[in-house]
Amino acid sequence: MVLLKLAVIRFSWVKVKALFLHFEFFIRRKINKQFKNKDVSLLKNTDFVIIANNCFGGQVYKSFGLPYNTPFVGMFLYGPCYLKLLQDFKRYMNEELVFVEESVYKDREKTYPVAKLGDIELHFSHYTSEDEASEKWCRRKNRMMKNFDLDNFYFIISDRERVDDKIIKDFHKLPFKNKLSFGAKAIDSLGAFEHVALFETFKKKQTQALGGTKLFKISDLYFDFENWINEKQIKRTRFQY
Repeated sequence: MVLLKLAVIRFSWVKVKALFLHFEFFIRRKINKQFKNKDVSLLKNTDFVIIANNCFGGQVYKSFGLPYNTPFVGMFLYGPCYLKLLQDFKRYMNEELVFVEESVYKDREKTYPVAKLGDIELHFSHYTSEDEASEKWCRRKNRMMKNFDLDNFYFIISDRERVDDKIIKDFHKLPFKNKLSFGAKAIDSLGAFEHVALFETFKKKQTQALGGTKLFKISDLYFDFENWINEKQIKRTRFQY
């Protein structure tokens, strides 16, 4: 009987602790989303390049008030294309951008420009015309290629747009030094310094990571972005499991 009471007390305490943790996360998430600008003085390195399969990188440069050192801004790639791009990154980045009428992916209606680099599709979801997408892609790509140092490139993937566990695991096998993935759940064989499992999974409907813009805005709840850029090391912060 005593053991049963202790078990009930322990279970109740775990539930209370979980509720407080969820409440803390909710408050800190709301606060973080209100601060749009980051302190660029915290960065020792401002020439870094973010390569992501979504808008994460664009939000990084916007928040720090830095030039877009990457062409991967205002756009996304489906998982299979993104992985294939990274597996032969420099060759694909030297391919000519060619716009197409239809996408091989039928997940959504084509309401924005879609282009190809060889057999890789780029979805310019935040652009209204091919001319705008092409001009900004070429200008930012040229800026990136002038200082092509993969040790100063930071690669990010999240589990959206047909990115599954296998693609994320294959992403971590790539020879790049600086890699980080985000997802709605933990992945076997990937540690907390490789893959960020989002605490928001306590929401029953949360089956994938947030979009890139929102994801960056709350990312410091999970890891120290400035430390990653400065020291090339992942330093986890408050929420991890």
